[in-house]
Amino acid sequence: MPPITRPNRSARRDAAEIVFFPLYRQVREGLLRRLAEGAWPAGAMLPSEQVLAAELGVSQGTVRKALDALVAENLLVRRQGRGTFVALHDESRILFQFFRLVSETGERQFPESRVLRVGAGRASAEERARLALAARARVVRIRRVRALAGRPCIAESIVLPASLFPGLIERPLPNNLYGLFAEKYGIGIARASERLRAVALGASDATLLGVAQGTPALAIDRLALAIDGRRVEWRVSHCLTTHVHYASDLT
Repeated sequence: MPPITRPNRSARRDAAEIVFFPLYRQVREGLLRRLAEGAWPAGAMLPSEQVLAAELGVSQGTVRKALDALVAENLLVRRQGRGTFVALHDESRILFQFFRLVSETGERQFPESRVLRVGAGRASAEERARLALAARARVVRIRRVRALAGRPCIAESIVLPASLFPGLIERPLPNNLYGLFAEKYGIGIARASERLRAVALGASDATLLGVAQGTPALAIDRLALAIDGRRVEWRVSHCLTTHVHYASDLT
């Protein structure tokens, strides 16, 4: 079992002040580091709460609360009677966590993808800024079109740091890229931030989607982050919303 540093019950901000952190948060951070380092790969079962508690010298309730926090973040999955597992980037998870387009009836479907081209090159200034890359960094660029119920509705451009995905351009790319990132490269996508705006489709995207240039569309600019906070994907999707909606549940 991979070692986890026993949490400190306090952290000193300066010589005059001591800040106390909830113990379960310190346990969560320790577990999160292990996940980021790949100590437990996607789909792996974690040690039991009792084992983790004994190793860390904390109560089983503290471990349970830390695990609950990671489950709420979709990084772990509890399976009744079996234990706690590292979440897989399977289609069902991605469908509810990262893919927000739904039909007019509210039905969710995982889109089909057709890769048009994959290449690598030196990152542009904008790519470096979005992915926090060094001056001479290289990136992998993916261009694809996605369809729902057989209708092309998303023209997509994806940029990835080449250093994180060696050999990617030689691989056949599956429909589920996040699954590939986790299984082959040990990079799990923990969260993503999106910016949305209305646009008029350019000639290239309009041709891919079978509509006239200038057709209104929804542009989704997404930055995906790994478990350790690294920026691992910049994705821009131009979406036709004639037959679908962007759905977001606010709580």
